[in-house]
Amino acid sequence: MFARLPLPVLYRLGGLGGWFVYLCSPTFRRHLRANLTQAVGTPSRALLHAAVAETGRQVLEACWVWLRPIEEQLTKIKAIYGQEVVEAARRDGKAILFLTPHLGCFEMAGHISAQIGAMPLTVMYRPPRYRALESLMQMGRVRGQVFTAPANMAGVRQLLKALRAREMVGILPDQVPRAGEGVWADFFGRPAWTMTLATRLAETRHTQMLYLWVERLPRGEGYTMHFSRPSETYTGDLAARCAAMNRDIERLILQRPEQYLWGYNRYKHRRGVPMPPKTPEKPSGQEEIAP
Repeated sequence: MFARLPLPVLYRLGGLGGWFVYLCSPTFRRHLRANLTQAVGTPSRALLHAAVAETGRQVLEACWVWLRPIEEQLTKIKAIYGQEVVEAARRDGKAILFLTPHLGCFEMAGHISAQIGAMPLTVMYRPPRYRALESLMQMGRVRGQVFTAPANMAGVRQLLKALRAREMVGILPDQVPRAGEGVWADFFGRPAWTMTLATRLAETRHTQMLYLWVERLPRGEGYTMHFSRPSETYTGDLAARCAAMNRDIERLILQRPEQYLWGYNRYKHRRGVPMPPKTPEKPSGQEEIAP
């Protein structure tokens, strides 16, 4: 039903849905407020309200992306920034590792980047908490030249195989990994258990790491795509490279902070993971934010 609705209608309904969840879920409300405050300090009322509404839009537009034809999705892309870095990597015969944070319409990133790169794209995914949704997600994502790899060792081997074949791979780099698969690295000034897989895959021979995010335009008018290279050279040990990756993710988020998935528990502590080196005090002013 949601997939049949025009984007402007989904935009309005999603905004209402975000507020419904915010008011009904204390856990979601707590994470959104705490994470947003950690990133920007005490946010303005306008930013907080926009972040709540954009979260709802992010959920409902996924239905539209999964079930509408890829050709129709292409018509909603109003501008592409940084496409030249993709074209340069392809001219040089490189594989491409796309890092796409939980920012904007990340569900659309795979289909469109596969079209732009004109190459197969393998995306790592974690099965949803509600198993009944997995078949729908797979049906919506595995189309055209897009394929999925599970978040396990078999999936990692699948990603490596794609990179060695000079194809494209996509990862959400701000997902919290399992024990043994991450390091503690600062994310907006607070230690976050950060995946090492992305920086390890970037070491694959003939691989170009690029950042990609899809910006949601106002009133359901469509989207713009943003491609960019890392802003710094990732050197040093794993912890240093993951810290550099987190800084790049921060840079992207701060371009449109209201479109980040602040309700995600980015600072969760996995069982079996040692405690972080430091635990900052809760940012001041957090409890002063009015709904």
